[in-house]
Amino acid sequence: MSTAPNFVTQADRYRENMTMTSSLHSPGEPSRRKPEHAQPSFWETIVGRRGGLRSILSQVEAVAPTNATVLICGETGTGKEVIARAIHELSPRRNRNLVKVNCAAMPAGLLESELFGHERGAFTGAVNSHVGRFALADRGTLFLDEIGDMPLELQPKILRVLQEREFEAVGSARTTQVDVRVVVATHRDLRQMVRDREFREDLYYRLNTFPISLPPLRERKADIPEFVRYFVEQFATSMDKIIDTIPDEIMESIIRYQWPGNIRELQNYVARGVILSSDGVFELAPPERHEPAPLEITKPTLEDKVRQEILAACQRANWKLGGPRGAAARLGLKRTTLFYKMKRLGITPPADNWED
Repeated sequence: MSTAPNFVTQADRYRENMTMTSSLHSPGEPSRRKPEHAQPSFWETIVGRRGGLRSILSQVEAVAPTNATVLICGETGTGKEVIARAIHELSPRRNRNLVKVNCAAMPAGLLESELFGHERGAFTGAVNSHVGRFALADRGTLFLDEIGDMPLELQPKILRVLQEREFEAVGSARTTQVDVRVVVATHRDLRQMVRDREFREDLYYRLNTFPISLPPLRERKADIPEFVRYFVEQFATSMDKIIDTIPDEIMESIIRYQWPGNIRELQNYVARGVILSSDGVFELAPPERHEPAPLEITKPTLEDKVRQEILAACQRANWKLGGPRGAAARLGLKRTTLFYKMKRLGITPPADNWED
């Protein structure tokens, strides 16, 4: 996904021993400094290296030189894409392509074409041949974001290319060999999805070669002041402002806040603060007092969709579960499995319509 980095690279300065003070700059230090010409190493550019992140960075350093598939798990906004980029940058493939695909951003048919490519005339509208992301990432790294949203019908093809290093483009009988290092990320619980038969077990174990779990920001309190200072300087520079001071009470309230949206939410909060601040002082009120109430999510959950699908099948079958024309057959389930799902979802038929 095309978002700003969440673990945040800082190309022009990094201080290992930053403490929570009210000043962004030392006395007499210029408010803005031009980037130095010397390019720092990748690790030196990462902001937020305290606490549990140290062990994660050690894992990245260990796995990066290998060809092992990496599964990055963590809540939305915790920096999964940045860790994927770190793995690529520290690998022998760093001079080749890092190709990114968001599996949740497109429907199954289009995603297959996007990953594997297609031949001209393979389907309606395919007026030209298309090179897929696996081919583009040959000898480089392919980052599959939100792998938990990969359609079930496409998962066997992903498993094949991971194991056999080969695939066919849509509409082609020619097999293409590739040498691709795959890194995947998800905010979903893939183990539970496997138990619920929403994700292939064999693909899960193939992806889970080297798992990395990223902690939420609420578990990284020691890193928050450094993130805040970095974001303030970043946004102040881009908005042609000078902000020298963050009041202690503001910083303390920022640290206390739980940040359900993690680093991305913190970044947006600081951006608003820089917009509203003047006279060199970051003056926005504490986030817990001025954060808007969460919007009601109207998008149905997976459980809602399953409930709706079962209800529709039962209604079409006049609430008959078994038999060749019953709801279980319509859903491709065993009658006992359907009965269990109905019980778990709290689905009960009308009193005068029960048939089994």
